[in-house]
Amino acid sequence: MTQDIDTATAHAWRALGGAREAAGLVTYVPAPGVLPARLPVRQLARASVGVCSLAAAELVARRSGRETPGVRVHEAAVGAAFVSERHLRIDGRTWSPFAPLSSFWRAADGWVRTHANYPHHRARLLSALGIPDGDDNGALAGRLAEELRARPARAIQETVYAAGGLAVAVAEPDARRWPLIESRLSPDGGEATASGRRLSTEAPPLPAHGVRVLDLTRVIAGPVATRTLGLLGADVLRVDSPRLPEDPKAHADTGFGKRSTRLDLGVPAGLAVFEELLASADVVVMGYRADSLDRYGLDPDSLVARYPGLIVAQLDAWGWTGPWRERRGFDSLVQAAKGIALIERGADGRPGALPAQALDHGTGYLLAAAVLRALTERQDDGVGRRLRLSLAGTASWLMHDIRPEPAGVDDSVARSGEAHDPEPWMAETPSPYGTLRYVLSPVDYEGGPGDWTRPPSLWGTDPARWL
Repeated sequence: MTQDIDTATAHAWRALGGAREAAGLVTYVPAPGVLPARLPVRQLARASVGVCSLAAAELVARRSGRETPGVRVHEAAVGAAFVSERHLRIDGRTWSPFAPLSSFWRAADGWVRTHANYPHHRARLLSALGIPDGDDNGALAGRLAEELRARPARAIQETVYAAGGLAVAVAEPDARRWPLIESRLSPDGGEATASGRRLSTEAPPLPAHGVRVLDLTRVIAGPVATRTLGLLGADVLRVDSPRLPEDPKAHADTGFGKRSTRLDLGVPAGLAVFEELLASADVVVMGYRADSLDRYGLDPDSLVARYPGLIVAQLDAWGWTGPWRERRGFDSLVQAAKGIALIERGADGRPGALPAQALDHGTGYLLAAAVLRALTERQDDGVGRRLRLSLAGTASWLMHDIRPEPAGVDDSVARSGEAHDPEPWMAETPSPYGTLRYVLSPVDYEGGPGDWTRPPSLWGTDPARWL
């Protein structure tokens, strides 16, 4: 078990604004060979879970007046959780999170990475390239490969993005640094102090007990964060547009510990219901593109001004500055555009990928940690916070700020496969989707919860109200 302060953990805890000495409360049960890669993915994964666990422990201590409990994180549990979507079984059936047209493809002058998991993304990709859609994925893949080989990579990227699709040119490693976590007080800080919300200090059973969270996120990073807040006792209500259906398998994986409703914010009645929810919310987590909710009057500064004490946490793919800040993005695309795909390339020169969607999962646990720390700080001053994280920031952390272990340290265990058995970290439950075999949360502190209290409900079927 690691006893010294882990450098990646100390870096992330410092980015969260935590006291330096508290990082020493985190220990790890090692599992060499978990998440093997050229980049230090295992260190990123365990540190993101470690600081999330510590933030939970800190909040429960702050609310109860007791000492902060110790944190012990199992690297093997972290490894299983970072690929939870691969381990999920629904009535014994597996599923692949990637569609056939989501892949690396040869371009005229390099490689591109496409993302076509959702039907509307697939349709836009094909339309942008002049390819008629059809049911035969094999034939479509052949036509797509032929079309992409004839075009330069960056031309493909811009053509597809202009049509609302998703493709990026595979790039050399990005030397630029991006912030891991950005946090600032509500702009009306002093005025908010008198009326801001604080949580009960009557020995809560869980750190986030009584916390109300509005979840406006999709896919992996945001839902992992809110799934974690649900584990820790929050009342989490996911809100989606009725015009943007979610993949039921993805929701079965990330819907634990929360409820799911649909509201059309583009109509007065739907927006009015959402404003009613906001009036007593503690946290809003947003995973849409920068400024995409501004037209509804839901920009972060307006929210924290109207609702003193509200914590607004934002997540995006490409960071909060630069020409790509408003572009759609996913973990696989960020890996390709930031140079990770070339660092992890195979012996044949084909771009590679991390052993997990580690930017998504890592950012999810960091986002949950940032919310928990903001709740702890709000106990002192009653002031709301605005938090911002991005997949690009987590990629920068992985590439520039985490010290890799010496080459060969994990090789023998990685080859044996002994560190990859997920069974000790899995559980089973009935659900509206069928019997789910799923990975338990790796977040762990002394006295903390071992599992969620509720399975995922069917997407969009819960009433739009607090419990």
